[in-house]
Amino acid sequence: MRRRSLLHWTAATLVVAARAPAGLPAAPLRLVATTALIADLVGRVAGDRARLQVLVGEGVDPHTYRPTRADIVAMRRADAVFANGFRLEAQLEGFLEELARERLVVRLAERLPEERLLANPTFPGRFDPHVWMEVALWRSLASIVARELARLDPSAERVFFERARDYEAELERLESYVRDVLATVPREQRVLVTAHDAFGYFGRAYSFEVIGIQGISTESEAGLADIERLVRLVVERRIPAVFVETSVAERNVMAIVEGARARGHRIRIGGRLFSDSLGAPGTYEGTYIGMIDHNVTTIARALGGEAPAGGFQGRLNGIE
Repeated sequence: MRRRSLLHWTAATLVVAARAPAGLPAAPLRLVATTALIADLVGRVAGDRARLQVLVGEGVDPHTYRPTRADIVAMRRADAVFANGFRLEAQLEGFLEELARERLVVRLAERLPEERLLANPTFPGRFDPHVWMEVALWRSLASIVARELARLDPSAERVFFERARDYEAELERLESYVRDVLATVPREQRVLVTAHDAFGYFGRAYSFEVIGIQGISTESEAGLADIERLVRLVVERRIPAVFVETSVAERNVMAIVEGARARGHRIRIGGRLFSDSLGAPGTYEGTYIGMIDHNVTTIARALGGEAPAGGFQGRLNGIE
């Protein structure tokens, strides 16, 4: 027994030594993020201690995205998969449940306290997955990411938590900008009409009435009665602008605009908002901070508020 124990200990030691030679850093973690939003958050905390792959890219709707064979292979080979949860990635749900039996699967939104979540009106007992629309809520996930990464690579725990704290400080400054800019929108103009109901947390946090033409999931469809009801609403309340989204077809929003104009109300497209995806990789709008900056600056200007020419960091372009 003593010899077997010694052999077992020696083998385990050799495995550890092979994975992390003395004096050398551990190999980068292999991570997969389901969406670019999740990838941006995880990447800010992990830094160069991870190789990160994202599944759902620019302008792609995560509600309806179906994984490819390459996606499945990547997730099976990863050290961990980071997802949003609450059925945002509806077509991945079954696979992620199966994968969680053999790999670390972190559904970040589902780690938030229930009292901070919004109910999903379409599905009783479920929650709205669009938690990134409230900066303070998204900010609270950075330390959760750091803790999960430290489980995988304890040698980098200090680095992960330092990076999380730095990012939290950035998001705290962003939150202050968001509140200041949105406060310039006249109260009677704080009505946000968009393609689908992705801005519930935004509305709650910043005192806006939010109206989504489609439901919380883009898998639902708006009917003619829904369009007619919203046309009456924007005409009666003289709403000046409605917004299209980068990851959702704009036909329903255009139907509202055309219906309102047919009734004599001149309404315009206030701009294009990022809802379920970021901008192009490598651009400012391809980061979470840039996405929120773009949205808030666009909304404020379209609804009668004021915002600096270049937004939060002076890096926005092309917003009228």
